[in-house]
Amino acid sequence: MTHRSDELAVLLRDHLGVRMGEGFEAKVKHAGRRLPRWARRKSAVIIEALALEAHPKLAQQVPHKKVDKAFKELRYFLERQDVKTRRKNRFLDLIATIGFVIFATIALGLAVMVWRGLV
Repeated sequence: MTHRSDELAVLLRDHLGVRMGEGFEAKVKHAGRRLPRWARRKSAVIIEALALEAHPKLAQQVPHKKVDKAFKELRYFLERQDVKTRRKNRFLDLIATIGFVIFATIALGLAVMVWRGLV
């Protein structure tokens, strides 16, 4: 199970850009809101299973079907993430934010000028 969690940690690093942290649990923690809510829940299932697996008697309580499904769904989600598209969208969001701030500033300036009778 640790081999598969290491594989997911590598996918988090490569596809989501999570560089901080060592191991799967730390990378999920640092990924934060970059992962959707359902993916964070699946990650919690895997982290809990890893903790149970470390103890010999508690290892029998690991729900293997649930953990396997969580691994499969997380791997599928992470493999579909495109780094170029994510960067492009982040750049476009920045440009839109700057454009809106400039527009709002000009509109506010014009409104003040009309209100004071300068235009």
